[in-house]
Amino acid sequence: MEALEKFLGDVSGLVWGPPLLILLVGTGIYLTLRLGGIQFRLTGYSLKLAFSKNQDKNSEGDISHFQSLMTAMAATVGTGNIVGVATAVVLGGPGAIFWMWLSAVFGMATKYAEAVLAVKYRVQDADGEMSGGPMYYLERGLKQKWLGVLFALFGAVAAFGIGNMVQSNSVSDVVNDTFGISTWLTGIVLTVFTALVILGGIKSIGKVTSLFVPIMVAFYLAAGLIVMILNFSLIPDAFATIFTQAFGNDAIAGGVIGAIIRYGVARGVFSNEAGLGSAPIAAAAAKTDMPGRQGLVSMTQVFLDTLIVCSITGLTIVMADLYEGGDLEGGALTSASFEHFLGGMGPIIVTIGLVFFAASTIIGWSYYGEKCFQYLVGSKKLNVWYRVLFVIAVMIGSVASLDVVWLFSDVMNGLMAFPNLIGLLGLSGVVVYETKQIQKKIKEEKAAKGKTA
Repeated sequence: MEALEKFLGDVSGLVWGPPLLILLVGTGIYLTLRLGGIQFRLTGYSLKLAFSKNQDKNSEGDISHFQSLMTAMAATVGTGNIVGVATAVVLGGPGAIFWMWLSAVFGMATKYAEAVLAVKYRVQDADGEMSGGPMYYLERGLKQKWLGVLFALFGAVAAFGIGNMVQSNSVSDVVNDTFGISTWLTGIVLTVFTALVILGGIKSIGKVTSLFVPIMVAFYLAAGLIVMILNFSLIPDAFATIFTQAFGNDAIAGGVIGAIIRYGVARGVFSNEAGLGSAPIAAAAAKTDMPGRQGLVSMTQVFLDTLIVCSITGLTIVMADLYEGGDLEGGALTSASFEHFLGGMGPIIVTIGLVFFAASTIIGWSYYGEKCFQYLVGSKKLNVWYRVLFVIAVMIGSVASLDVVWLFSDVMNGLMAFPNLIGLLGLSGVVVYETKQIQKKIKEEKAAKGKTA
């Protein structure tokens, strides 16, 4: 087992090494240039569109724009926002936060392109339910079904690890540490909750996440904003530390890509999953009349996830200044940082946030894994068995040791990116065309609104 663990650790380090990180960020830069910096021009419009409940309600699709965004947010706003950011600061220093921000800015263009292609090449089954994502645009757009099969295989497996057992294990451990509650009891509650939500399919998932996700994000942001307001004088120094260390000598040391840049980019990607190909599976289910419209909605996910939620964690950690010395890392560092400012309530807030974030990730990834599985078997008749196995895995993850599972799923998660990025680059021309169409539509809508005003 130790030998297997070491082997998987080496493979994980190779998969998530500089080549993948450079390819992920490079794809985001390339798409940003080809799309004329769409994330800089239309973020305001996209946020307004994302939270509009009436938009495209009569269009084809299974769930609303908002429900689609919340399902994707549920899957991405997870342990990476609390544990991942802290890990980046410990391993790369405060400067890693800047590179996390930068990767997110370019990741917005990547996320936009993923959603555009997901809607463009989605299919409708006999029951009227939509299916889409990288496996479909790789097959129907790029005409490379074998790449679609690879992506679906990696995604179906990764869902059980990174999107399930790793999350439930984190929840049971942190609840046990903070409140002394048995991991078995936590596992039972989490398993029942998961079953009640996911056995009803995407419409049930969409309804729950549209209520669940805004509350959990608002709760965590409120705690973070209280820290910021009560300690406003520390914010300028925190930003100065981040920017100073981001461009220090250490940032470019260490071979191809320095530790500061590497861990900042890696944890940014781990947080928002831009380029991995997971979120477009949810985007494909949205009710929308144009691919570009859903692309704009999906783009806001990266903005909210990394530039807002992760920033709260990062700034709190830097302001508390407890990251040096190596005594604290991961969730413990985030917890200690909040405790530094909020006393005994700090660890409780972080624990509740981690529980909500991890539970939501399980719900979102259940849909991703199911759609990948459906693509592989060619039918949705076996989906119920996938859901049952997924629910059972939640319980197993809550009480088992998962070092090998974590490493294996981490490898699968990283491998998802390669076929997806090939699809994004190969079909970038389609994304450019659809972008011109939505920009034209926006101008027409603004002109029509101006005439009626």
